[in-house]
Amino acid sequence: MSILGAIEAGGTKFVCGIGTNDGKVLDRISFPTTTPEETIGRVFDYFDGKDIAALGVGSFGPIDPKKNSPTYGYVTSTPKPHWGHYNFLGALQERISVPIGFDTDVNVAALGEWTWGAAQGYDSCMYITVGTGIGAGIIVEGRLLHGLSHPEMGHILVRRHPDDKYEGKCPYHRDCLEGVAAGPAIEQRWGKKGFELGLDHPAWEMEADYLAQALMNSILMLSPEIIVMGGGVMKQEQMFPLIHTKVQHLLNGYVHHAAILERIDQYIVPPKLGDNAGLCGGLALARQTLLEQ
Repeated sequence: MSILGAIEAGGTKFVCGIGTNDGKVLDRISFPTTTPEETIGRVFDYFDGKDIAALGVGSFGPIDPKKNSPTYGYVTSTPKPHWGHYNFLGALQERISVPIGFDTDVNVAALGEWTWGAAQGYDSCMYITVGTGIGAGIIVEGRLLHGLSHPEMGHILVRRHPDDKYEGKCPYHRDCLEGVAAGPAIEQRWGKKGFELGLDHPAWEMEADYLAQALMNSILMLSPEIIVMGGGVMKQEQMFPLIHTKVQHLLNGYVHHAAILERIDQYIVPPKLGDNAGLCGGLALARQTLLEQ
């Protein structure tokens, strides 16, 4: 059985690991995302001597995921200091001489949940992470969705909650979804981190309203068979029931399907793989890349 490598490259931390081609994680390590040189150096230190057959990488973005592009494998217009227009894949290929698959962190997490997690057995799914940022990965008919580039759901526009006076935190769009609903926006709006707020704090009704709007748009545009929601904010136990109720209210019976009308708690769900969704997705991408080679 081949040993595969995986990297979940987040804007806050990197998670590296090795595992088997059936998705079992054998070892993992995490460290802060600092400068590219320092961070990639720690990646090399981890994988030196690991004898992996292939590597799957899910990166924070925006990235260039188009294999025929001259900047394929780059982190592009990210606000993350030092990482803008960085040749991430090229740097890895200089030291790690195995097939490397490269995609967004959320696409790779979607692949993990579709292969071994909550979306296993479905033809389509959407994975959404709500944490330091907001992003979505989408699988349609068994294939990760790309187009001009890759989905950037975190930057869609949503209607303002009537009680929300916060200007928004996104450096590009101010009050897009990420600007009003990601973890840093919650902290800046209320003066505390999300986990420090009570279960009945008004922050959660507002948060659920913004996320439910995003899910309504996604259901109407993409019609995924299941939606998986992960990330630090979604670890708040009260969020899923609030979102379920608000999505049903917003759709108002228009999408007349039992998954939404009768069993929405099985349609919008947490990741079955938990915090390993990204790492297992990296293993799945490594396996896929190895088979393609």
